[in-house]
Amino acid sequence: MSSAPQQLSLGVSLKDDSTFANFFAPEHSVNRQIVDCLKKQVDGGGEQFVYLWGSSGAGLTHLLQASCHYAESRQLNVQYLPLSDVMGFAPEALLEGLEHMDLVCLDGLDDIAGLANWELALFNLYNALRDSGKLLLVAATQNPRTLGVQLADLQSRFQWGVVYAVDTLNDEEKMLALSKRAKERGLELSEEVASYIVQRVPRDMNQLFCCLHKLDHASLAEQRKLTIPFVKKTLGV
Repeated sequence: MSSAPQQLSLGVSLKDDSTFANFFAPEHSVNRQIVDCLKKQVDGGGEQFVYLWGSSGAGLTHLLQASCHYAESRQLNVQYLPLSDVMGFAPEALLEGLEHMDLVCLDGLDDIAGLANWELALFNLYNALRDSGKLLLVAATQNPRTLGVQLADLQSRFQWGVVYAVDTLNDEEKMLALSKRAKERGLELSEEVASYIVQRVPRDMNQLFCCLHKLDHASLAEQRKLTIPFVKKTLGV
């Protein structure tokens, strides 16, 4: 990401396919509302601060990275930080100057909850972003009240904007999401095969998409269609 030199020095990058178009959000669902909210945030007609929370595999990282891609498509400067990957850095130095970015996305707040130096640095970042009029999008597996933050003022900052719980897809929706992604890759994935995959591999969407990626490469290499025997052989399930 050329607009964010800090990312280059930290070795943090975005997945090319982590876009809003690739996020399965059924019509009239909470997840569709979230996508609309995040687009509106970037477009300047929404909340300055957005807090997302949900279970592992619900798509939190995907949504944060999708917001970064969407912002970059509008020529905005963005910074995505997976906190679990940058814990070895001093938080004051890591977060310094981020208030000059148009959009800051912090992934995995759970990792810094209860760490006094990180909480204070985040508190200062919130204030700096508010004063500069820049945008902040954060994600955690817990809602702000149960996150375990010790600094009361920071907990209140988490609720300055809008708080959304990201819904986990049910099995039928996961099958539809897999089929949609397969079609985008030029693969034909029948309902029967999609059901077989969902029932036999970890139902975390990240894992399911990783399996689809593996199947895509294997089918191309072997010139095979996605059948249950081929899936069973390739994935070992």
